[in-house]
Amino acid sequence: MHHSFPLVETIVGGLFFAFVLGYIAHKLRMPPLVGYLLAGIIVGPYTKGFTADMHLSQQLAELGVILLMFGVGLHFSIRDLLAVKRVAIPGALIQIVLATLLGWLLACLAGWATGAGIVFGLALSCASTVVLIAALQRWHLGDSTQGRIATGWLIVEDIAMVFVLVMIPALAPVLSGEGVVSSANLLYLLGKTGVQIIAFILVMLFLGRRIIPWSLQRVVSTGSPELFHLAVIAIALGCAILANYFFGVSFALGAFFAGAIISETSMNHTAEEASGGLRDFFTVLFFVSVGMLFDPSIIVRNPLLLLATLLVVVIGKSAGAFLIVRVFGYPPQTALTIAVALAQIGEFSFMIASLGAVYNILPQLASDLILGSALISIICNPFLFVWLNRYLEKQSQQKTSATTIVSESNQLSDKPHAKVAAPIKPVSIYFVNEDMAIAPAVSDHTVLVGAGPVGQEIIRHLHARNETVYVQENRLEVVTELRARQIPVAYGHALSDGMLDAVFVAKAKNLIITIQNKTEVISIIKAAIALNPQLHIVTFSRYEQDKQLFIQAGATKVVDSQLVLANEIMQAFGQV
Repeated sequence: MHHSFPLVETIVGGLFFAFVLGYIAHKLRMPPLVGYLLAGIIVGPYTKGFTADMHLSQQLAELGVILLMFGVGLHFSIRDLLAVKRVAIPGALIQIVLATLLGWLLACLAGWATGAGIVFGLALSCASTVVLIAALQRWHLGDSTQGRIATGWLIVEDIAMVFVLVMIPALAPVLSGEGVVSSANLLYLLGKTGVQIIAFILVMLFLGRRIIPWSLQRVVSTGSPELFHLAVIAIALGCAILANYFFGVSFALGAFFAGAIISETSMNHTAEEASGGLRDFFTVLFFVSVGMLFDPSIIVRNPLLLLATLLVVVIGKSAGAFLIVRVFGYPPQTALTIAVALAQIGEFSFMIASLGAVYNILPQLASDLILGSALISIICNPFLFVWLNRYLEKQSQQKTSATTIVSESNQLSDKPHAKVAAPIKPVSIYFVNEDMAIAPAVSDHTVLVGAGPVGQEIIRHLHARNETVYVQENRLEVVTELRARQIPVAYGHALSDGMLDAVFVAKAKNLIITIQNKTEVISIIKAAIALNPQLHIVTFSRYEQDKQLFIQAGATKVVDSQLVLANEIMQAFGQV
């Protein structure tokens, strides 16, 4: 007897094709998300063969949006949002208006009603947060000036789209041309939505900022990494559900504020690491679900209208964003980066298109155009970033005046070179007290990555020589033990953003790596050398091939662990 398991089949089929096509895309030097989107087309209803459950895939994708927005909040604190409010808030609102007007004009040319044109334009005005954050992470721009502006811009757009999603059903009779809505009802709906959002934000600011950190500290005190990981995921999903069920705002906005609150604590990077794997898993499913919505026949049926819609998204929105950022006094590099980051549409566009179809506001052709332009713009966006990076590199190489470079850097902390990682907030440096204060800056010290049995012995010897040691460790029980001994330790994965900065690698004289994962050791060596080219790096291995790889990566010395063990055995034998 055949049993149907649509959830299992959807996950397995989506991930299988995503892996295969993502791998092929990577081999062709394309971003893997291109493969994920193509995988969605393959398992979607518009192609023959295996068809995944579209309804289930959309729900799985929503989990991906929640976890991704939680990650955004971990990097983008409330203070960061306020810091870019001068450009992000008016910029996002102005761009929404401009994009809506462009969409409305295109709809008029297509012969659609005014209401359909407005909804169509609104769907083209909001960029995908998932795509934006994936691009910022790929190019290490999340904590740069342009990254903070772009993220704040998207947060304002998301809040605005919450209003739009609430207003479309209420205004459906007017937008579809089938009735009228009184001014009193319109004001009531606007006021109700505003009160709901403000109420949620106040609850998170006054209660969430106390309850969430207190809960995580209680979990940390148990010494169980599994419980901590579970607590982080539960907080992210719980705040998303709370936001939607009790306050009527989006899941994504609730998760964002949960992450923003945790970002103000010393557990921000550890929380990001705890949610990272699950976030990546559901993000892949999000891209697959987007591909499932696309009907490839639209390319043949209405190529010119599809091209015009795509130009509104990629050219019209980008040009508007570029001009807005320049008007607010930011340099061309920042304006161009934000323009490229916003040259796509995503999840809110799908929601608006769906509501427009349900309430008979949008024709089916409009929904197909929105989905088609979304898919193509998402595929094109990584290539735009590749072009942007090359362009900025070329511009950077052409700057021969060091004075000019320093002046621009000091003026706006802008990143003219897209590959340069930006400074981020301090991470978890633990002491014996429960305040978990951040350790003071230090120089000419030794950094130890990995505090296992070997690392503990190294700490003992270095302290005997009055050396200052800063430790990086990702095992909670070891961190707790080191904290009790008042040894400064950064809690989290060594390759997490900012973790090496937390132990001041840039000012250290020695780096000792005792972990055994070859790939991670090489990555840590390269990252440390990038921060401090003069760093003396020591690690160990028992394989000659690995030793050469470590030396090539930049290690100063690689200790032969087998030789050390043999010497220890012979010394013990001589004492018998």
